[in-house]
Amino acid sequence: MAYSLQNEGYGSMKKVFALGVAAGLMSLSACNNTPREQAADNIEANAEAVADNLEEAADNVTSEAAEANLENAAEAVRATGDNQAEDMRTHDADTNLKNGI
Repeated sequence: MAYSLQNEGYGSMKKVFALGVAAGLMSLSACNNTPREQAADNIEANAEAVADNLEEAADNVTSEAAEANLENAAEAVRATGDNQAEDMRTHDADTNLKNGI
């Protein structure tokens, strides 16, 4: 299947939708959480949205190698998000620079 410019607008719309869903989930999950837990949840939700977009892109490529690369990138994004969220939950953001804050 060849890529066309008509598909470009559709992909952008899916990304905006995914980000909107992620923002909605973050606001719902923030109801009874501490600020640190909220930040960790946001990290996970953002990583999941990016990984989902990469997987959708993988479904739309014609090369098996490109598909594998995009799927590997999605898994790496999820793993990084999980690690950063766990770091946020277990380290004091005010005194430990490990989590980058």
